[in-house]
Amino acid sequence: MILTSSNTLADKKIIDYKGLVTGESLIGANIYKDLFSGVRDVVGGRTSKYEEELKKARDIALESMEEKAEALGANAIIGLKISYDNLGGTMGNTILVTAYGTAVHFE
Repeated sequence: MILTSSNTLADKKIIDYKGLVTGESLIGANIYKDLFSGVRDVVGGRTSKYEEELKKARDIALESMEEKAEALGANAIIGLKISYDNLGGTMGNTILVTAYGTAVHFE
């Protein structure tokens, strides 16, 4: 499965547009709990544990989207976009990762 953010496939002829496909994933981030459990990497100013969780969530969303495209008979997804949305919460945050694009079949 080819994934691209462009709207075309270089040197490939798209023969069928299968439609929009999406994949979603949710992760929870509890700032208070994570600070006290030593998750934050203060020295580098980065929260490496959060980065790992975001990568996992992104991978899940992409995999879900690819499965939907394959079920439609597609062998590529063009116009790929990934969005991250903070859904809020009282003691932390829930982050929604959404991947979406157009499933296509090329020769």
